[in-house]
Amino acid sequence: MSQTLPTYQLIELPVVKEPRGNLAIIEKEVIPFAMQRVYFLYDVPSGSERGGHAHKTLQQLLIATSGSFDVVLHDGKQESLVTLNRPNVGLLILPGTWREIKNFSSGSVCLVVASEVYDEEDYIRDFDLFLQYKQ
Repeated sequence: MSQTLPTYQLIELPVVKEPRGNLAIIEKEVIPFAMQRVYFLYDVPSGSERGGHAHKTLQQLLIATSGSFDVVLHDGKQESLVTLNRPNVGLLILPGTWREIKNFSSGSVCLVVASEVYDEEDYIRDFDLFLQYKQ
């Protein structure tokens, strides 16, 4: 792990480099949770934003498998900006972290590995309610 902060971690994925192309690997030893759901964002229109919520218990690993995008993270007191642009680096977002994903480059793909299946009750979708939740 190359960087650790209270709300997120950057995780460098193992890579097998070959002349035929590189292979980045996500195995259960790489992330600190059991994978329950995997999905990806793609064809995000220019200027659009995704996210805009926090989770109470869910953890997520975001990876820019193609292109780049910015992830704005808020812990209830301060904001951090992380640019993802390497397919072998994942952003682990811990519970209780507000996230907004923006500045998607053309053709970018955001792969998301989640610790839980979808549960609407786990979401906080209003920033003011999020700030109250963090207190």
